[in-house]
Amino acid sequence: MEIRVLVTGFEPFGGETINPALEVIEALSGRALDGHDSVRIFTAKIPTVFGQAIDVLEKEMEKISPSVVICIGQAGGRCHITPERVAINIDDARIPDNGGNAPVDVPVVTGGPVAYLSDLPIKRMVQAMQEAGIPATVSNSAGTFVCNHLFYGLMHLLKTKYKRIRGGFVHIPYLPSQVVQRELPAMNLSDMVHGLEICVRVAVEHALDVPLTAGKEC
Repeated sequence: MEIRVLVTGFEPFGGETINPALEVIEALSGRALDGHDSVRIFTAKIPTVFGQAIDVLEKEMEKISPSVVICIGQAGGRCHITPERVAINIDDARIPDNGGNAPVDVPVVTGGPVAYLSDLPIKRMVQAMQEAGIPATVSNSAGTFVCNHLFYGLMHLLKTKYKRIRGGFVHIPYLPSQVVQRELPAMNLSDMVHGLEICVRVAVEHALDVPLTAGKEC
């Protein structure tokens, strides 16, 4: 039985000409997963636009019928691959999206829950990436821009409409080419791709997480 995994990445935004999430999904598209001949990875480009992002994601889910959905976004300034723990029901844009929208204190879904937790085994993912030598940690905030918007929208769809699908969100750092003449952390594309392959493998192999600590005092 074929296991379909949908992995999405955003288009560039905020004046950037590159989004590492797109580079990663291009590398993953059609790739075989070692040890899992039945797993097929599908990829989709998501517009960095409030509202449209969720609409495009749902259309791709309808088309592909995946078992697992992993959305990827750029978190410039982070030095690790960071599976996200929680999506919150708020849009609060510091900069406009690619459609010129900049909502402030607007719910992603009117009347929806305050927050959703990821369905993915994020601590297992982090553990497996660390064991492979890839910097990784659990994140407790996906921000309030389109990444969190899509993450919340995905989880709302999974809890209300597509209840047999599991999903979540992973942030990745800048690529080295994005930080030339800027003192910001970056990660090689090959490490990002390997890290996301691990995330896919762990998500397929494990429905439940492990009770490892990943908390912070503040």
